[in-house]
Amino acid sequence: MNLLKKTKEYLTGVSAEAKRVSWPGKTELWESTLVVVSFIFILAVTTLVCDKVITWFLQVLHAGA
Repeated sequence: MNLLKKTKEYLTGVSAEAKRVSWPGKTELWESTLVVVSFIFILAVTTLVCDKVITWFLQVLHAGA
């Protein structure tokens, strides 16, 4: 019984807190999404370039050995 009461109190608190949250508007949400997608794209390109440079360096190192 105590667990049921605590669960109810917790869910009531969560509901009250969710009502106080200021949710982003469509414009802010769209801008944030573009920032995240752009960052992921830049990170992917940077990772690809680093991978190619390391691969090239190891091939040169291996060919010289």
